[in-house]
Amino acid sequence: MVLLGSTGSIGVNALLVAKRFGIAVEVLVCGKNIQLLNVQIKEHQPKVVVVAHKEDVHKVNHSRVYYGEDAILHVIEEANSKLVVNALVGFLGLRPTLKAIECDKKVALANKESLVACGSFIDISKIQPIDSEHFGLWYLLQERPVSKMIITASGGAFRDWDIKKLYTATLSDTQKHPNWSMGQKITIDSATMVNKMFELLEARWLFGEGEYDAIIETQSLIHAMIDFKDGSTTAHFANASMQLPIAYALDEKMDEAILPHVDLLQVGSLEFKKIEKERYPIWEIKDELLKNPQKGVVVNAANEAAIEMFIAKKIGFMDISTTIIKAFEKFSDVSSLHVNDIFAIDKEVRKFVGKSK
Repeated sequence: MVLLGSTGSIGVNALLVAKRFGIAVEVLVCGKNIQLLNVQIKEHQPKVVVVAHKEDVHKVNHSRVYYGEDAILHVIEEANSKLVVNALVGFLGLRPTLKAIECDKKVALANKESLVACGSFIDISKIQPIDSEHFGLWYLLQERPVSKMIITASGGAFRDWDIKKLYTATLSDTQKHPNWSMGQKITIDSATMVNKMFELLEARWLFGEGEYDAIIETQSLIHAMIDFKDGSTTAHFANASMQLPIAYALDEKMDEAILPHVDLLQVGSLEFKKIEKERYPIWEIKDELLKNPQKGVVVNAANEAAIEMFIAKKIGFMDISTTIIKAFEKFSDVSSLHVNDIFAIDKEVRKFVGKSK
């Protein structure tokens, strides 16, 4: 397989599963964590390695090392592997997804931004989602009429905060996720609830038109639910681990135990909460975005630009959501006739956000 984003949590888990199933790793792509990359190279012996920056190339213990976005696209095209695991973070992951599909490769997709920004130009038949929520929906789907698909959220770092305190929340505060440790951007997205809105939009592209929603389940043991038209509801329970959806992406047969079962007696009880707009202002545009999924490119670009400004202390935490909403309203008539339009709109939105503060 080709693994994009090998040193992140998804990448690390993908390598564990690959080793378990005896799947060869042809290409490793990573950002800045060269120390971990060198450990991975020693264990998995990839043929090619790509890093983000030229200045890191000499630090990599491998004879074939490239750098930059163009190199990622090149190695995808040249690779013999028919599977690309895309665990890159952000809009950077879109071109590799498009390239892999162009090369008739299957994409095990953890890069949310690919579908969020460019869903209308992606061949869904080539995509195997490895988000636990979409995996849960796929797992539950039967040939019965569906009323609603529901995914769950943890609620993020500020789930239990006094709402007034959110206006002074710091970058460090956003990283204190109640359930697990993830990368910086996705943990911020969890705190704003943008991450969950993106997952709803992904579900819309993956499973088609219909009704989608999300609720908070504080222990992250239920990942998805489906309301069927007959009045019944099914839920997907699993201990929180990306190894289960990754395992199905790497081996479709999957006839062995990956995780221990959830012990409901030990759990005792579950807690559910509504996603409130006062705490998560971005939820104001959720329904309109799902009705107009092509506007995902606007929300994604505005979110990435706003997060950069938040990290640089140019705006406050709650300004992330208001910045996205302003951009969403400004670019109300977005239409993309060609995939290149997506990249043009992305640049225009980022420019608008940068000038708005």
